[in-house]
Amino acid sequence: MLKTKPAKTDHPILPVIANRWSPLAFADQPVAEEQVMSLLEAARWAPSSFNEQPWRYLVGYQGDETHAKLAECLVAGNAWAKEAPVLMLSIAKNFFAYDKKPNRHYLHDVGAASAYLALQATELDLAVHQMAGFSVKKARELFKIAEDHEPAAMIAIGHQGDSKTLPADLQTREQGPRVRKTVAEMTWRVE
Repeated sequence: MLKTKPAKTDHPILPVIANRWSPLAFADQPVAEEQVMSLLEAARWAPSSFNEQPWRYLVGYQGDETHAKLAECLVAGNAWAKEAPVLMLSIAKNFFAYDKKPNRHYLHDVGAASAYLALQATELDLAVHQMAGFSVKKARELFKIAEDHEPAAMIAIGHQGDSKTLPADLQTREQGPRVRKTVAEMTWRVE
């Protein structure tokens, strides 16, 4: 299990959650297709509203056309992700199949599936970094994504690499401490 930067928690949590983090440096080492299938299987079992399972994933492996097109969609600040052996784009169907009505939970559900994927990756000693920094417009154009499906997040997957291979500003970010709001800061109480 990936254990390079465990969270310093205030309350007990599962080790796989404490050890999950989003590195920027990826090793020049391929990810086995069986591992990618395991990640997608974990995503498959995430909860969703009305069991709609609105998530879809475009999967590209370093050297294939899908990876190259996904890399084209990244904003300049996320150029480091092009080095990841696997790039994915999570996509969410924004309507219910059973009645064709809008599903206002579609992004929540794809996020849950991607969180399951990330936890499974941590268990397999793989690094996952999810990003908002990509062109939705370009993704729609390159992959002909219909308007009733929303490109949600780009996902870089691979074996963790050496942070010294990153530009100086990203090395600082990579090597810095993990910081989170406290439980009190993220909890509203109505009295």
